[in-house]
Amino acid sequence: MKRSGDLGAEGLHRGLGVWSVVLMVLAGAAPLASVGAVLPMVVRVSQNPVLPMFFIGATMILALFAIGFTRMTRFVGDAGAFYSYIQTGLGRIPGVGAAALAISSYFLLLVSISCYLGAVTATTVAHLGGPGSPWWLWTALWLVLTGVLGYRDIELSSKVLAFMLVAECVVVVVVDVALIAAGEHLGGNARLAMFDPTALSRGVPSLGLMFAFLCFVGFETTAVFRSEAFTPERTLPRATYIAVIGIGLFYAISAWALTVGVGADNLVAAATDDPANLVVGLAKTHVGPAMQDTMQLLLLPSLFACTLTFHNVSTRYVFTMGTRGLLPRAVGVVHAKHRSPARASLAITTVTAVAALLIAAARMDPVTKIYPWLSGTATLGVVVLMSLTSLAVVIFFWTQPGTGESTLVSTRIVPVIALFCLAGLAWIVVSNFVLLIGDVTASRALLAGIVATFIAGMIVAGILRTRRPHAYRALTQPIPEVSGGVV
Repeated sequence: MKRSGDLGAEGLHRGLGVWSVVLMVLAGAAPLASVGAVLPMVVRVSQNPVLPMFFIGATMILALFAIGFTRMTRFVGDAGAFYSYIQTGLGRIPGVGAAALAISSYFLLLVSISCYLGAVTATTVAHLGGPGSPWWLWTALWLVLTGVLGYRDIELSSKVLAFMLVAECVVVVVVDVALIAAGEHLGGNARLAMFDPTALSRGVPSLGLMFAFLCFVGFETTAVFRSEAFTPERTLPRATYIAVIGIGLFYAISAWALTVGVGADNLVAAATDDPANLVVGLAKTHVGPAMQDTMQLLLLPSLFACTLTFHNVSTRYVFTMGTRGLLPRAVGVVHAKHRSPARASLAITTVTAVAALLIAAARMDPVTKIYPWLSGTATLGVVVLMSLTSLAVVIFFWTQPGTGESTLVSTRIVPVIALFCLAGLAWIVVSNFVLLIGDVTASRALLAGIVATFIAGMIVAGILRTRRPHAYRALTQPIPEVSGGVV
């Protein structure tokens, strides 16, 4: 029996509109950090100057994925995103395996970005003349702020993220315009040459596509906010398409501006020599020293916005698993006042803080070790989940003729194409995982961890089917009322 003050999943705040969801997803993409760090890295690893093509290719693949993903939205009732889709299409056991992989992937992203944010903050403070300080102290302070916002109403987070996103985008647009103006001596043919598909034969384009895809990780989390969307059947598809196209256009234009500003013939050499400072250095040269300082300062809120987004995503996954009984029921309780998954948020904050503390105690470098190891592993996990989701969409519409979805192209043909593209991308990531991680031993251990996590989830589902058949059958039923203590 539910006591006074308790709310089940039906009590979540349901005021999120299309743009609230889109802003949270775009903020999670960390535009300033991605343009400053990832774009030069794409060129460096691919040794190919056709930078915009990689983002166009990634956008096309994810747009194909989004078609089947959004078509299936109205048949998926949970806010478990990948877990819910995979369970609906492939069954409960693979679904629970996907849930375990999703929770671990987004949690790894959260930990890696939190630690990285602490390190960047310590460096920035020292650069501005402040005292030297340990990175873990700043990580702790950022986690407190993240936890406070995550505990509250989701709209508070969306407003904070919107403010940060606008500031980031303004800076990037100013730098883009300056770079395009700096390269105005290029003729029309030279400006279009960087979009020439035949140039993809140079270097290692598959690595360029893989690193470009890193900038999109998080767009699929629109479905995680299903229970808090005002009209999820309309809000989520629109938000997904806007997020994919918006992220793709933003990075493609910035990639084009960078190529124009540096020159296609010089881009590979410039990105190879100093990828970390390429964009910041260009901003200083073509805009002014003040822009360099501005970019360095705004990098902190950019990374914090990313941290807050993945905290919210991890929280919603844990909350959904709590409502399903796959995690303690206590984390599936909604706060009576804030109408938020407050307990799940508190649990995520606590576990993240413990993980950061252990990393600090082990004296592992958050920039050269933790960030590439954990974020690389999480990226592979997300790509695998997207591949499984595409497979689930294909099987669902082929085996459920009574869904009322008669569009052959969007429910069958396109999802198959998306499945092959994403499976190929997953193979590229696995084949180059050592490069992504930067350590042979660590890459093998992390790959084994991904496989073990998915298998562990399926084992849990198998045990649940044997020992608690009623709970196992309830996994695909409407979200139950959740009881627990007063929040």
